[in-house]
Amino acid sequence: MCGIVGYIGDQKAVKFLIDGLSKLEYRGYDSAGIAVDCGEEIFIEKAVGRLDALKDKLKDNEPAGVIGIGHTRWATHGRPSDRNAHPHSDCTGNFVVVHNGIIENYMALKEGLISRGHKFLSETDTEVVAHLIEEEYKGDFVAAVRSVLKKIEGSYSLVFMSRKDPDVLICAKQDNPLVVGLGEGENFIASDIPAIISKTRKTYILNDGEIAIVKKNSVEIIDRQGNATDKKIFNVSWNAEAAEKGGYEHFMLKEINEQPKAVRDTMSKRIAKDGSAITMDELNWDEKFLDEINKIYIVACGTAYHAGLVGKFYIEKLARKLVEVDLASEYRYRDPIVDEKTLVMVISQSGETSDTLAALKESKRRGAKTLAITNVVGSSIAREADQVIHTWAGPEIAVASTKAYTTQLILMFMLALYMAQIRKTVSQERERELIDMLKKIPAQISETLSDVDPIKTFARKYGFNEDVFYIGRSLDYSVALEGALKLKEISYIHAEAYASGELKHGTLALIVEGVPVIALATQKSVYEKTLSNIKEVKARDAVVIGIAAAGDTELEKYLDHVIFVPETDELLIPLLTVVPLQLLAYYAAITRGCDVDKPRNLAKSVTVE
Repeated sequence: MCGIVGYIGDQKAVKFLIDGLSKLEYRGYDSAGIAVDCGEEIFIEKAVGRLDALKDKLKDNEPAGVIGIGHTRWATHGRPSDRNAHPHSDCTGNFVVVHNGIIENYMALKEGLISRGHKFLSETDTEVVAHLIEEEYKGDFVAAVRSVLKKIEGSYSLVFMSRKDPDVLICAKQDNPLVVGLGEGENFIASDIPAIISKTRKTYILNDGEIAIVKKNSVEIIDRQGNATDKKIFNVSWNAEAAEKGGYEHFMLKEINEQPKAVRDTMSKRIAKDGSAITMDELNWDEKFLDEINKIYIVACGTAYHAGLVGKFYIEKLARKLVEVDLASEYRYRDPIVDEKTLVMVISQSGETSDTLAALKESKRRGAKTLAITNVVGSSIAREADQVIHTWAGPEIAVASTKAYTTQLILMFMLALYMAQIRKTVSQERERELIDMLKKIPAQISETLSDVDPIKTFARKYGFNEDVFYIGRSLDYSVALEGALKLKEISYIHAEAYASGELKHGTLALIVEGVPVIALATQKSVYEKTLSNIKEVKARDAVVIGIAAAGDTELEKYLDHVIFVPETDELLIPLLTVVPLQLLAYYAAITRGCDVDKPRNLAKSVTVE
C-alpha cells in the first residue's frame, strides 16, 4: 500500500507534492519520490526512508516544473531502496508512473519486455507499467494508457505522466483508492482526501475501471472503452484541521481523545428523538428480510475483526440470530457456505482493505446479501456492498486504530438492537434502558480519559517487560484481544490475550514471577469465574493489573493495581474498558521510545493482499 499525489497547474508542482505526501506518509514510509516535468526532461528524485530523506535531497535541487507526481511507498515487491522507490520510468525517460497495488502478472510481462530489449532498473512490479506505456504509445497518450490497462492484471491506482504530452496527467483505478481534487486553474490527484483538503473541497472519487484525464483547467472521466462518464462532484465536509494533530504529541493520542465526539457523532442521528428506539434509515430492514436470513457472517481484519467478535455477541444476545466471525484473509480461501439466505457484514475503517474487499466480492458472487460498516464515504467497500453504514469517526491517521474501533462497536451494538426491535426479541423496557445507557457513553469515555496518571505510572514501571498477558471472559475476552494487539503493534512488546477459562489448558505454564497480566473483570454473568482465574495467576506470582467497573471493591483485594471505568451495562462496558488499554499501549510505546504513529513494518490501510 502506498500514497500517491499529482499536480497540474501554474504553480511549482514540488510544493504540493511534498505537502501532499506528508499527509499520506501513514500509507507507507519506507521510501518516497517525485517526478516533475521540467520541459526538456522529467526530473526524478527519490530516497529510501522517511519523507525527510527526500526533502533533504531536494533542498538545493528543487525542480521548477508545474506538472508532477509523487509517491510514498510500503514495499510489496523489492526491498526498500532508492532504485525500488517510485516514480518509475521507461527506457527513454519519456514516461513516468506511480502505483499503489500489485500487478499480479508482472513477471510474465517483464520477461516479455526484457526479450524485446527493455532494461529494468528496479525489482518492482510497477516498472513493467512504465515500459508497457513506452511500447503502446503511438502518439495518443489516452489510447496508450487504455491499452496498458488491458494487459495488466491485479489491483492498482496508477498515475501516468508523459514528456510528449506535457499538459496532462492520466490516472486509473482498480481496487485501490484514488481521488481527483478540482481547483481553479489547477487540479490535484491523491490516494486519500487529507492530501488535498487544504487545496479544495470539490473532488471526484474514482470508481473501479474509471480513467481520469486531468488537465489544469479540466478533468474528464472515461471508462476503459473510452466512453465519457457522468461523474458527480463529491464535496468534502471535513475541515483541514481534522487531519492534523491538533496540539497533541501524536495522532494516536489525539484520536484516543476524539473518541467521545466520534462516538457521539456516530450514534446521534440513529436514536429516535424520544429515546425509544434505534433508527437505521440507511437500511430500512423489516421482519421478512431478517426472517429470510438464516446465517450472518461478520468478516474483517485486525482491529475491525475484534470489533466483529463483539458484534457477534451483541447480535446473538439481542437479536437471537446465528453469527459467525471470520478473518477476511482466510474467508474466501475456505469455500464458505454462503448463499442468498446469508447476510455478510464486512467491517473496514478505510473501506479499502484488500482482503475484506475480496471477501465482499466473493460473497456477492455466491449470492449473499452484503452490508458494509466503514468510516470512509465513497470507499471501494462502501460502493461494492449492497448497503452501507458509516461510522462518522472522521479521519484516522495513526496506524493503530482507536476511534475507528469504538465507533465500530457503537454501530454493532445499535445494529443489534435495531434487529432486536424488528424481531421483537428484546422488551421495550429493556430496549429503552439500553438506549438510556448508550446515550451516556460519550460522557463516560470522557470521564475515563480524565485521569491517565495511573496508566502512565504502570507504563513506566512495566514498559520494558518483553511479555504481557491479557485475560478475560465473554466480552472481556474480545476486548482483551484488542488490548493485546494495540500493545504489540506500537510498543513491540510480545502480548497475548487468552480466554481466562483456557489458562489451565496450557497457558498457565507461561505465567511466572513478575510477568504482567492485564485482567478484565467487568462481566457480571461470569464475574466469579473470572475472579477465580485471577487468583490462579496471582498464585503464580504474576503482577496483575485489573480493569473493573467503578465500585468493585472485591476485585481490589486480589490485584496489584486496578483501573476503574464508569459503571454501565455489561453489554456496553467494552466501549469503556478498551480506552485504558489503548492508553496503556500508547504510554508503553512512549516509555520504550517507539514511533507511535508509524510502527515498524505496518501501514494504515492494507490495500494489498
